[in-house]
Amino acid sequence: MSGKGGVGKSLVTSLLAVELNRRGRKTAILDADMTGPSIPRAFGLHERASGSDEGILPSVSKTGVKMMSLNLLLEHETDPVAWRGPVIAGTVIQFWKDVVWGDVDFMFVDMPPGTGDVPLTVFQSIPLDGIIVVTSPQELVSMIVGKAVKMAEMMNVPIIGLVENMSYAVCPDCGKHLNVFGLSHIDETAAKFGLKVLAKLPINPELAGRVDNGSIEGFDCPEAESIADAVEAFCK
Repeated sequence: MSGKGGVGKSLVTSLLAVELNRRGRKTAILDADMTGPSIPRAFGLHERASGSDEGILPSVSKTGVKMMSLNLLLEHETDPVAWRGPVIAGTVIQFWKDVVWGDVDFMFVDMPPGTGDVPLTVFQSIPLDGIIVVTSPQELVSMIVGKAVKMAEMMNVPIIGLVENMSYAVCPDCGKHLNVFGLSHIDETAAKFGLKVLAKLPINPELAGRVDNGSIEGFDCPEAESIADAVEAFCK
């Protein structure tokens, strides 16, 4: 989750599901970002989900990651979701209760930005083990993280740690780290709230391209390995 949009929550969610799936874990993604669902696109899934007498059947990626997203139920991927909060929150509950998830070791919930209806519904309706807060290297990061941390504390859900996305870019010629969005503040922010920094993800054009063409499962991300290590250790 995050207090703001555009920081890469869906990216981190996808990378984690892929990494733990590679380790032989049965993984799944519940896409709770109803008005901006992007998870299926990253995995190259475009066909509509189906159902059975038991409930809605999740779509399954090439390597076996199960997922349910509103984009898998819309007639057209670009159809807008002009729903009010209570309807959106109700759909999140349906994704949790009415989807035939089967045997899953790790389920990742991709949250919409902010601390509104959907995050509140997820906290109240789904038995969460922990939260990963995703942020970016900007001055307002402390405030954004603070909102997410305080909401988690209110709902008695532990925070596994922080992930900084778009932390830097690597110059292809000299290998120097370029602080495109300014100097990172994640370490002092983590210290302020007593949290761990799980990873700092660089801007990577190849990764962006794989998300766009639906082949994220073919990308090797060392930073995702360290986040997955922390998740596995936390959930033991």
